[in-house]
Amino acid sequence: FTKMHGCGNDYVYVNCFEETFPECPVKREALVRQLSDRHFGIGGDGVIFICPSEKADAQMRMFNADGSESEMCGNGVRCVAKYVFDRKIADKDEIAVDTLAGIKIIRVMERNPDGTASRLRVDMGEPILDLPKIPTTLTAGISVPLPIRGADGTEIANFRVTPVSMGNPHCVTFVDEITDEMVFQMGPLMENHPVFPARANIEFIQVLAPDELKMRVWERGTGETFACGTGASAVCVAGVLTGNSLRKVRIHLLGGDLDLEWDEKTNHVFMTGPAVEVFNGSLAF
Repeated sequence: FTKMHGCGNDYVYVNCFEETFPECPVKREALVRQLSDRHFGIGGDGVIFICPSEKADAQMRMFNADGSESEMCGNGVRCVAKYVFDRKIADKDEIAVDTLAGIKIIRVMERNPDGTASRLRVDMGEPILDLPKIPTTLTAGISVPLPIRGADGTEIANFRVTPVSMGNPHCVTFVDEITDEMVFQMGPLMENHPVFPARANIEFIQVLAPDELKMRVWERGTGETFACGTGASAVCVAGVLTGNSLRKVRIHLLGGDLDLEWDEKTNHVFMTGPAVEVFNGSLAF
């Protein structure tokens, strides 16, 4: 295995060009939970399997820390591209990675002194704004009131939210100031809100300037993470839709900065950020 991270969004990566992908869902969930555990395992926001692909240079299968599979991870796909590039599985600057959200094209923008990839740009594709496809049962899509209820059904908060899918569902809310209470108490309630049948990743955003945002994220199936690439992409889109930010923004996350652009000509979102290899190891199962 290899431990890698993008802005602190860390995963355990398994090379299934050499190892066997665990097909049994029960065994796979147990394996993912064990590897992701920060006290009794390697530790990470989940596990990503790098597999052979007939359609691309590699396939990414991404699993959250709770064992559930997710369609896409922006920080994860940058790290997969770095892994494939550094080990010359694909000896070129532009890497194609097959994900459950489609094939993503990643370009190596900067290299370390030893020639390995350090900063990469991902074509995240077009945002999905069609509400049933996100999916959400909300009847409007831009800055919609979302009442949050406690266990007894009493309304305890109300956020204006903008749902966006980048291959996985996101719920973006712009606030005056992001607090721990907001993230840790409201995050899980919003993730599991009835209007999101597949649950959702929740992004809390503070506007610092039209081209500069602060973001904290509560990820579906994981909890708060240091960064979320698909989330930052959704935030870039939501910022434009709500008039809170420009098409090109720098987003400050707990683990570092990501540069985003929602290109007007192609309608594609482009994300640029670091990918770092931390260590390698082996485990017997």
